[in-house]
Amino acid sequence: MDLQGKVAVITGASRGIGFAIAEAFLANGAKIAICSSGEEGVNKAKELLLSKYPGADIFTAAADVSKREDCERFINGAAEHFGKIDILVNNAGITRDTLVMRMSEEDWDAVLNVNLKGAFLMSKAAVKLMVKQRSGCIINMSSVVGQSGNAAQANYSASKAGVIGLTKSLAKEFASRNIRANAIAPGFVKTEMTEVLKEDIKKTVLESIPLKRFAEVSDIANAAVFLASDNAGYITGQVLAVNGGLYI
Repeated sequence: MDLQGKVAVITGASRGIGFAIAEAFLANGAKIAICSSGEEGVNKAKELLLSKYPGADIFTAAADVSKREDCERFINGAAEHFGKIDILVNNAGITRDTLVMRMSEEDWDAVLNVNLKGAFLMSKAAVKLMVKQRSGCIINMSSVVGQSGNAAQANYSASKAGVIGLTKSLAKEFASRNIRANAIAPGFVKTEMTEVLKEDIKKTVLESIPLKRFAEVSDIANAAVFLASDNAGYITGQVLAVNGGLYI
C-alpha cells in the first residue's frame, strides 16, 4: 500500500509493535517521526531503521506521553521538521499487572496516564494541525483485553477500553474536517512484553486462539499501514481486531 509523501508520527516506537509500524511505514514510502520515553532507545531505533532504509527522513525525540508539554513539543517539532503531519499512531503503552486487591493506586494511575491520557494528549496536539490541513488519520492501539477484560489487568484493560471510546469520539468529532480515527486491538503478540509470561500461561492462551499462533509484530504493522492508507479512506470510528480469533 502506498504511503508515499505521507508523514507519520508514532509513539512508543523504540521496540516491539511501534518499531515494526515505523519500519512498515518506511517500507511503504512514508516519512516518520518516532519517540520513546528514553533518548537512548529512540536513537538506537533510528540507527536500526537507517541501516535498513539509508537516507530515510526520520525525526526523533524522547517524550513522556503522559505529559502535555512533551506531547506538544514532539508534535510541533515533527511538524516543523516535515511541514505537516498526516498520520498519528498512538502506540505507547505500559503494563503493571496484578490483581485488583493488590493493585496500588500508583500502578493504576501509571497505566492510565500513559495508555489513555497519552493517547488523548497526543491526539489533541496533532488534531490542531490536522484541522488546518483538513485531513488526517489517527490510529490508536487498543487491545483484545480492552474488549474482553482480563484478570490481573484491570488497569490495562480499562485503559485500552478507554482508548476505544476515545477513538470513536475523535471519529465523530473530526469527521467533518476529513480526519479519520480508528483503533487496532491486537491479541497476544510476540514482543518483549509477552515474552516474560510463564510457559504454562503461553500454552493455555495458545490453545484458546483459533489460528493456533501468536501474532507477529508485522501482523499489527500491516493493519496500521492499511488503516493509514487511502484504501481505508471510508473507514472511521472502527476497531480492527487482530487477534487470530481469540475474541470474536
